[in-house]
Amino acid sequence: MSTEQTQPTIAPVTAPQVAAGGPLPPRQLETVAYDNNIVRLFAMATAVWGIVGMLVGLIVALKLYIPSFLGGINILSYGRMRPLHTNAVIFAFAGNAIFVGVYYSLQRLCKARMFSDMLSKLHFWGWQLIIVSAALTLPLGITTSKEYAELEWPIDIAIAVVWVIFGWNMIGTILRRKDKHMYVAIWFYLATFITVAILHIVNSLELPVSFLKSYSMYAGVQDALVQWWYGHNAVAFFLTTPFLGIMYYFIPKASGRPIFSYRLSIVHFWALIFIYIWAGPHHLLYTALPDWAQSLGSVFSIMLIAPSWGGMINGLMTLRGAWDKVRTDPVLKFLVVGITAYGMATFEGPMMSFKNVNALTHYTNYVIGHVHLPALLWNGGFAFAMLYYIFPRIYRTKLYSIKLANWHFWVMTLGVVFYVVPMYWAGITEALMFKQFRPDGTLMYPNFLETVMQIIPMYILRSIGGTLYLVGALLAVYNLYKTAKSGSLLRDEEVQVTNNRLVVSHSKKETWHRMLEAAPVRFGLYSLGAVLIGGLIEYVPTALVKSNIPTIASVTPYTPLELEGRDLYIREGCNNCHSQMIRPFRSETERYGEYSKPGEFVYDHPFLWGSKRTGPDLARIGGKYPSAWHWRHMMDPRSTSPNSIMPAYTWLFHDDLDLSHTEGKIITLRKLGVPYPVDYEFDAVADAKTQQKKIIADLAQGGIANVDPNKEIVALIAYLQRVGTDIKKAPPTASNAAGNEQPVAAK
Repeated sequence: MSTEQTQPTIAPVTAPQVAAGGPLPPRQLETVAYDNNIVRLFAMATAVWGIVGMLVGLIVALKLYIPSFLGGINILSYGRMRPLHTNAVIFAFAGNAIFVGVYYSLQRLCKARMFSDMLSKLHFWGWQLIIVSAALTLPLGITTSKEYAELEWPIDIAIAVVWVIFGWNMIGTILRRKDKHMYVAIWFYLATFITVAILHIVNSLELPVSFLKSYSMYAGVQDALVQWWYGHNAVAFFLTTPFLGIMYYFIPKASGRPIFSYRLSIVHFWALIFIYIWAGPHHLLYTALPDWAQSLGSVFSIMLIAPSWGGMINGLMTLRGAWDKVRTDPVLKFLVVGITAYGMATFEGPMMSFKNVNALTHYTNYVIGHVHLPALLWNGGFAFAMLYYIFPRIYRTKLYSIKLANWHFWVMTLGVVFYVVPMYWAGITEALMFKQFRPDGTLMYPNFLETVMQIIPMYILRSIGGTLYLVGALLAVYNLYKTAKSGSLLRDEEVQVTNNRLVVSHSKKETWHRMLEAAPVRFGLYSLGAVLIGGLIEYVPTALVKSNIPTIASVTPYTPLELEGRDLYIREGCNNCHSQMIRPFRSETERYGEYSKPGEFVYDHPFLWGSKRTGPDLARIGGKYPSAWHWRHMMDPRSTSPNSIMPAYTWLFHDDLDLSHTEGKIITLRKLGVPYPVDYEFDAVADAKTQQKKIIADLAQGGIANVDPNKEIVALIAYLQRVGTDIKKAPPTASNAAGNEQPVAAK
C-alpha cells in the first residue's frame, strides 16, 4: 500500500458547501491501482534513447573539427547524422521523459488508473516503433529536410495515430478522475496534446511521390512560415508546456511545499499558450518572409518574457523555506537548475527576437548555445530528476547512491558550461568577423574559412562538454539500474482514495476558473481557441493565399536533372550547414551577391533557407565556379578549399542516379502548382539525360574526362549550377570577387 496518496496543494480551496441546506452524503473510500509498469517502460526508454541520442550528438560534434572521423560511409556522414541526433534527443529522449511524467503524475492527480492499459501499451510500443523508423530512415537519407519534421509521410501518419492514442488515453483518464477540479499540471498536459496535434498535421501536409518520398504542400516563403510556426512551437508545446506541467507536480512533491501561487499559475498558463503560438516568425527575421509577419513574431516573442518568468518564479518560490533540502536532495538540485536554465533561455530568446540582436546571432553558433542550454538543463535536468524521484518509489527501495547522483549533477553542470559558453563565444566571433570591413570599404574577411578556423577551438571545447554530459548520463543509468536491482517493481500500486468529483458546490466564492477546471472538455476547447487565434492570423494570409507572394517572370521550374540533384542535396543534409537566404545586409550582399527575394522560391518544395551557416551561403552559387571545381570539391573539399571542415562525399561518384521516380516527381509537383507542361513527365527522363551530357562536357573542359553521366554527382552539380541563376546577380566587388572559399589551382 503506497503512502503517496495526495496531490500537490495549489492553494487553499473552498470547502464543499452543504447542498440545498442539508448535509453532504458520506463519501466512500475506493481502491485504485496505479499502473507503474507503463511508467517503468517509458523510463527505461528515456534512459536508453538518451544515451543513444547523446552519443550521436558527440559523434556529430567531433566531425566538425575532424571531418574524416568515420568518413567515407554515407550513413555516418554529418548531414545525415545531425537530424538523427536532433530527433533522438527531442522525440526519443525528451518525448519518452514527457510520457514518464504524464503517466506517473496524471494517475495520482486524477486518483484513477490510466483509462486503458491497452492504449498505454499501444502508445508505448507505437512511439518506440516511430523512433526506430527514424533511426533507420534518416541515416539512409530519407528525409523531408524540414527542421524537427524530417520524417517522411508514412511515419508522419504513424506519429499522428500514436499521438491520438496518447490523447485518448489521457482524456479518458481525466474524465474518470475522482477530484472535481483539474490541477494545474493537467492544464499543461491538455494544451500539449491539442497544440502538438495541430502543429504536426498542418506542417506535415505533403503529397507523396512514392512510399518514402514526398513534397511539401507549401513552397518557398509559405513553407518557411509554416515550418517555423511548427518548429518554434514544437519547442514551445513539446519541450516546454509538458515540462511545465511536470514542474508543477514534481516541485511540490519533492520539496513537500505547496505551489507558490495558484493565481500566478492561471496567468502563466493562459498567457503562455496564447502568446507562444505567434512567435515562430522570429526565426525568419531579415529573410524573404513578409515584414508584417516578422514584426508580429518579434513583438509576441518579447511579450513571452512575462508568462515565462511568471512560471519560473512560481517554481522557484515554491521552494521558499526548503533550500536546506535542495542542498542535500539531488532531485531538487536537478529541478532547480532546470528551472533556472528555463528562465535564462526564455529571457535570451526574446532578446534574440530584437532585429538588431538577431542580425548578429542568427546563422551563427550562438543559436546552438541558446538551444542547448535549455535542452541539456531544462529538459535533460527535469528528465533525470523525475527518474531519480520515481525509480525508488515504484521499486519500493531507496536510491542506490545519493553520492553518485550528486556526482552526476556536477558533471552535467560542468559539461553544459563547457558546451554552451564556447558556442556563445563562437557565435559572437563569427558575427563580428562576417560584418567587419576595411577602411577602403571591402570585407576584411572575405573567405568564409577564415572565420571557421577561428572557432575550431570552440568546437573542441564543445565536444569536451558533450562528453562530460554523456558521462553524467551514464552514471545516472548505472545508478538507476542498481536501484531497480535492489528492489522489486510495484506494478499495480493500490491506494485508497475518496471520490470528490460529484460533490456539488453552491459557493458564490468559487471563481470562473475553478468552475472551468471542473469541465475538462470546455477547458480543452478554450485552450484550442487560445492557440488557434494567433496561428490562423499568421498562417492564412501567407500560407494559404498564394497571390500574396509576388512572382518573378524569370524564375522557372527546375529541370528534371536539377530536381534530382536538389533531392540529392536534401538527402545528404547539405542545408544543415549551408543556407540559401541572403539577408539585406551590406556584409552579406558583398560576400554572396544580391539579397534574396520572395519570388525566387515559389517552386521550392520544400524551402531550403537553412538555420545555421557552418559553411557559406549558397543562394548565388550557380555559375560561380566551373563544374570541375564542384567535382573536386565534393570528392575532396580540401583540394579546392584548404582547411575546409566539410566531409568528402565519395559515394556520389560511385552510385548511379535513380531516375525511376522522375516522372512521378514531375506529376506530383505539377499537382502542387509547379507549371510543368501537360504530359511533360513523358519527356522528363530524356531531358535529364540531355542535360547530363552538357555537364559531362563542362567537366571535360575543366580537365575531368571519362565521367559516367549516370552518376549522382552529375545531378548534384546540375542543381548547384542552377541555384540563384534565375535572378541576375550583382557584379562582383573587389571584396567578393574571389568568392567565399578561395579556389586553388586544380590538381
